[in-house]
Amino acid sequence: MITQALSLSGWSPEAVVFDCDGTLVDNERHWQEARRRAFGAFGLTPPPGFAERAKGVHYADCGRLMAEETQKPELAADLTRALLEHFLALVADDPVTMPGAGELVRLLSGRLPLAVASNCPLEVVEESLAQAGLLRHFQHIVVPSGTSLDPGGGFPPVNGAGIVRPKPWPDVYATAARLCGVRPGAALAFEDSLTGVDSACRAGLRVVGVGPRPTEEDAARADLWVETLRAPDLLTWIRARVLERD
Repeated sequence: MITQALSLSGWSPEAVVFDCDGTLVDNERHWQEARRRAFGAFGLTPPPGFAERAKGVHYADCGRLMAEETQKPELAADLTRALLEHFLALVADDPVTMPGAGELVRLLSGRLPLAVASNCPLEVVEESLAQAGLLRHFQHIVVPSGTSLDPGGGFPPVNGAGIVRPKPWPDVYATAARLCGVRPGAALAFEDSLTGVDSACRAGLRVVGVGPRPTEEDAARADLWVETLRAPDLLTWIRARVLERD
């Protein structure tokens, strides 16, 4: 069932930008397990509610958060490195697409410019999409600057030439819309995390939230909220505003 916060019924997207983890591929559970293993490797216990606070957060920021919330700031770099290593091992062994992701991407492919905006390293996004059979459908993949597999680099506090900051900064979505050749307000984002929803909104995109429905206040941060990408009402809207428009 689709829940409307701000109606999209009279609006048509000119490009679509997808988040990757938790939206296209089921990697969020891998991040959760990787966090558990990284905490355990240093004899630490995850603080209550940490999984929800960490959802959608860039892995380098997550490593720092893990260190801060366990009062071990000196372990920030080590926790970040362990987090990424565990995640890469998990995703290589068990790639799974989210319900309806493949069908929706293939439905839109060739009709609108498609992009991915992710907080993950480029290598992780490309490998995840390739294993899911979806990589060829996307013209652009945007990730934060410096997100190689070396977790040592940070991000500047303000944006500058050539710098793409991670979500919740708007940079990845603003850049994706620009690469697709459309104004941000003409692009539609799909996101599973409130961090990502905020990023897309700040960039000026319209947003569909995907996954278990949050509180009414949080759900209202997106234009629409659906439980999965195969929600019948969502597909009806896509057909009416994209497919039948051709």
